[in-house]
Amino acid sequence: MAKRSLVVVESPTKVKTIQKYLDSKFIVKASMGHVRDLPKSQLGVDPKKGFKPKYVVSPAKKKILDELKKAAERVDVLYVATDPDREGEAIGWHLAEELDVAKKNVFRITFNEITERAVKAAFLHPGKIDLKKVDAQQARRVLDRLVGYSLSPLLWEKVQRGLSAGRVQSVAVRLIVDREREIQAFVPVEYWSLHAKLSAKLPPEFVATLKEVAGEKASLGNEQTTRELIASLDGARFVVKSVTRGERRRNPAPPFITSTLQQEAGRRLGFTARKTMTIAQQLYEGIDLGADGAEGLITYMRTDSVRVANEAQAAARGWVVARIGMEFVPETPPTYRSRGSAQEAHEAIRPSEVRNEPKNVARFLTKDQLALYRLIWERFLASQMMPAVYDTVSADIEAGRCLFRAQGSTLKFKGFTAVYEESREEDETPAEQDPEGAVPALEEGEVLTLLGLDPKQHFTQPPPRFTEASLIKSLEELGIGRPSTYASILGTIINDRGYVHRERRTLSPTELGMAVTDKLIPYFQDIMNVEFTAQMEDNLDKIEEGERKWVDTVREFYEPFKRDLARAKREMTSEKVGEPTGEKCPECGSELLEKRGRFGKFMACSTYPDCKYTRNIDGSTRAEDEPTNEICPTCGKPMVIKHGRFGKFIACSGYPDCKTTKPVTLGIPCPESGCAGQIVERRSRRGRTFFGCSAYPNCKFVVWQRPIAEPCPKCGAAFVTERALKSRLVRRCVKAGCDFELEAELPVA
Repeated sequence: MAKRSLVVVESPTKVKTIQKYLDSKFIVKASMGHVRDLPKSQLGVDPKKGFKPKYVVSPAKKKILDELKKAAERVDVLYVATDPDREGEAIGWHLAEELDVAKKNVFRITFNEITERAVKAAFLHPGKIDLKKVDAQQARRVLDRLVGYSLSPLLWEKVQRGLSAGRVQSVAVRLIVDREREIQAFVPVEYWSLHAKLSAKLPPEFVATLKEVAGEKASLGNEQTTRELIASLDGARFVVKSVTRGERRRNPAPPFITSTLQQEAGRRLGFTARKTMTIAQQLYEGIDLGADGAEGLITYMRTDSVRVANEAQAAARGWVVARIGMEFVPETPPTYRSRGSAQEAHEAIRPSEVRNEPKNVARFLTKDQLALYRLIWERFLASQMMPAVYDTVSADIEAGRCLFRAQGSTLKFKGFTAVYEESREEDETPAEQDPEGAVPALEEGEVLTLLGLDPKQHFTQPPPRFTEASLIKSLEELGIGRPSTYASILGTIINDRGYVHRERRTLSPTELGMAVTDKLIPYFQDIMNVEFTAQMEDNLDKIEEGERKWVDTVREFYEPFKRDLARAKREMTSEKVGEPTGEKCPECGSELLEKRGRFGKFMACSTYPDCKYTRNIDGSTRAEDEPTNEICPTCGKPMVIKHGRFGKFIACSGYPDCKTTKPVTLGIPCPESGCAGQIVERRSRRGRTFFGCSAYPNCKFVVWQRPIAEPCPKCGAAFVTERALKSRLVRRCVKAGCDFELEAELPVA
């Protein structure tokens, strides 16, 4: 009788996809992630016994584990088919420990894509669980537990209850805090530029920018200097001194790895890192393609390797030759270099099958799934194509003692841009993008006609705030965290702890985030140090490679950390009591203290709770009970305006006995026909601000830009929306069929 086998994967979606590739001898079940972990109610690590972890079955997984044990009783062989990374290896090890299957009959199989070809090939070459990977995951888990369960009580005691700190997350918050302080300390410096609008014998008109004055780099510090220079050019002849023509090649970007996928999805699609990984997981685990059944559309999405399998390169080249042309593929497939610690056994993120073009599978995907899949598909195809080629021209133009320069480029050969172009942060300017426009054919010695001189005032700009994309890029460059951790790091500091606020994609620290960072830095310089955190990541890699022992690595970290913790407990000042201000309470005459609350610092009477006087630091009384004319529909008590973490809201004055709340409206009626609701500001589950109708769910009107109570000058609609970009405001009408749009420059700060 043929042996029966149990195959354990992590999710039900994988079960559905993989089961169809295997015959009836295989039973495929899902573990739903980890079945064991450290206990939530205690440290679960014993430093005195070699940091031995205490693993317990998660209460939510007991039923699942019981079902897996019953299934294991009926089989001879166990195949662990969890994800091909440290976390997946650890899940598999815990499963093997819990299921009663002889170790000699426990096998590890991995595949980079969930396709019939890949799955069947994996079963032909089964291996064993890699205990070095398990050790690396265990070291990370133990380190994070030691830090989290030690620092959190310290913060409860010294700052406020409910706070927490993490080994990697604290460094990420510090990066955001340090950037914010750079911005706050920045002093803008005025400078001017001068642009000459010119015409030559041949069109078009063009613009040249001042580069040198009397042989030195142009430096115009104020308007007076600029005006004096303009006056000196009165009557000057503008003569072409030299013309340089050339060719520049722009290479395609490598196929995606986890970090670059998160960055690009953030920039281009507006996805958070967490959303990107959730959708990528769905595409990897399998999508029901109708008659073809479920199939994984992309390769594994947690990877830092840009390696591409030979057969995938061949498929991409074949598609490009057939659809675009032979001249769009290089003689040999391009190769890309991964970062030093990348696991080359993995591949880059790519479509499992190039033949699954986005348009062919669109009807099976949600809008977000299709957007992310198209991004991955196009990026991979482009990575296997020829560079784009540009013809460039640069002309130096003399006028008196000044030298102006005009530059331009034109696309000569599309290359990979026929399929895909990488996006950039708002503060980045592509090298090939000439802001001055096209330059005509010019000849040396040609005399040009000056059409006008355009001076422009500028101010140096502070460093930009991080976005999720740019923060991930910095974390990767600094060696902090790993591809599989970026989404959870950002989710923790933004959504879970309230240390970072996201506004229009930019990240800034909350007062609480700055306070916690300032408290930790003097006492935990290792944990808060970028280089130290990066070195720990390298040590975890060395554990996986068999070059270090996990217990030694944890001990080297823990001994100095334990000393730092003891000193912090003794010396760190508490903010819970409050800082004396020397000011008297206007209600009882006692001293006022400066305290920190959930929403920032405030002044409070030192005799609290006998005297409950409080006021904001700026001198205004803490506005938690602004009266309204409304009555609570639930209990009949007055409704008041309160200040929450995300702004004002209306709540019953009988709280906590009555918890009725409602949003503060913008005073703009909902435009939907027959609706009596008002427009209110809301936040999505992911923290993104949007504006909807107060009558939701009966009315589902929504816009993402802030409504302004000004009628549309074109169609008369009751309001327009406003969006602030880097240097301008954009107002638009949202009424169907109206194309009103107005741009206005923001005033220079």
